[in-house]
Amino acid sequence: MTAGMNQVRKRSRSYGFRRGQLFAVAVVGASALTMAGVTSVAVAADTQSKQWYLDAMRADEIWKSTTGEGIKVVVIDSGVNASTPSLKGQVLKGLDATETDGTTDDFDGHGTTMAELIAGTGAGGGLKGLAPGVKIIPMRVADEEFEKKHKSEPLDNSNAIRAAADGDAQIINLSVGGEFVDSSEKEAVEYAQSKGKLIFAAVGNTGDKTNKALYPAKYPEVVGVAASDSEGQVAKYSVHGDVVDIAGPGSDIPYWCDETFTKYCDGDGGTSAATALASATAALIWSANPDWTANQVLRVMFESAGRGDDWKPGTVSNYLGHGIVRPNAAINRGIGKPGDPDISPLTNERTTSDGSADAGAPSEGSAKDDASSPPKSGAEDDGKDKGKDADPVAAGSAEDGGDDSQLGLILGGVAVVAVLAGGAFAVVRKRRTA
Repeated sequence: MTAGMNQVRKRSRSYGFRRGQLFAVAVVGASALTMAGVTSVAVAADTQSKQWYLDAMRADEIWKSTTGEGIKVVVIDSGVNASTPSLKGQVLKGLDATETDGTTDDFDGHGTTMAELIAGTGAGGGLKGLAPGVKIIPMRVADEEFEKKHKSEPLDNSNAIRAAADGDAQIINLSVGGEFVDSSEKEAVEYAQSKGKLIFAAVGNTGDKTNKALYPAKYPEVVGVAASDSEGQVAKYSVHGDVVDIAGPGSDIPYWCDETFTKYCDGDGGTSAATALASATAALIWSANPDWTANQVLRVMFESAGRGDDWKPGTVSNYLGHGIVRPNAAINRGIGKPGDPDISPLTNERTTSDGSADAGAPSEGSAKDDASSPPKSGAEDDGKDKGKDADPVAAGSAEDGGDDSQLGLILGGVAVVAVLAGGAFAVVRKRRTA
């Protein structure tokens, strides 16, 4: 095992959850709001009432059109407990990529939470999934704590991605990550893309600290997902930079506390939860349009995402990417054009109809470019650049008809601005062509 591989093996579910603090980044001229508190147990009966984003996304309207039926999502994580009331009948046979005991049992609750956020039925008062018609295929990988207790396969993550690529699931969800590149994982991701899979991964939760983006989110073939809060603002903890392609709700979302599955806890789901909800959004769109390719599903996700009125056409935010996922806008309002089935909206490279890269197409490199230096701690940057073909989403907008407005999707939409040394300047990073 190389030193780099050894480093990337030390994945931690802490990359996914933010426990005890909820951050919101304010617009220009205001201070960042910080709500700190001790993690508390969420009574099961109240859990669904805390899934604020379902109402904001108008999930009931979406489910009249599709619940994600016909779509399978591979959840590469800590395993999945298929026996929770919300997941009974939702989980298919998976893979123990750790090669320890041959099961896909969840060793810390993280993977089960992701599965429920995607496909939970809500039975028994549990988490209700955004795409309850989806079927989950669990693939268990280790983190550092698991490795301390078990001798596990060192290439579990790359093996899981390859297995997912060879299977019939359309979407791969990776709410896990590491800070170092792994050549075997990179090759596995490229292979999965060549098989027409759509891959989502969490960018990480150190945006207010080291701002270290994670792999596999940094690979150009992977959709890097950032987290937003209930006000439609980028979560302060969410990693920012060129790694961000899109955002999903991540703050203030209940999760299973531990491997005992006796209670949910309150806190932030972080970029892990945001990734699960991005995968669920893709599943809903793909279910409604089963003849589309991964490229077309993702392009419509980008074009229908929630963005501020002042985003400049053709630019992508380092904080929210193309914007915050809005499945209802794509499915019931027809926002977003699928476009060329063989062009990747991530790299603009031509691919064949099964998703494989054209050997003659130019490449932008093996990984997404690093962001410029992160804003200093005093920066109040809410990360809103407007993407191409965006529609205004300010709450109560007549043109928008109030759709998804409860998300507060960029209230009073402003451009990305960082406040440094008493002055303000626009922050618009040049990145992949949108």
